[in-house]
Amino acid sequence: MDEIQLIAPLWTVQDVAEYLRVPVQTLYSWRQTGYGPPCRRVGKHLRYRPTDVAKWLDALDDGVA
Repeated sequence: MDEIQLIAPLWTVQDVAEYLRVPVQTLYSWRQTGYGPPCRRVGKHLRYRPTDVAKWLDALDDGVA
């Protein structure tokens, strides 16, 4: 049981939208096009690992030319 408590909880679509400061619909659109942080379907719900979201964000090109 102690091991389970050490695992960070999965984020909902709303959690990720708030973290990235984008609309929830943007995350759904990104998912349809294969863009955005990786997520998993748990039943009918999408869930994100916080570490996956952070890795995806870190890997983005900052767009500075």
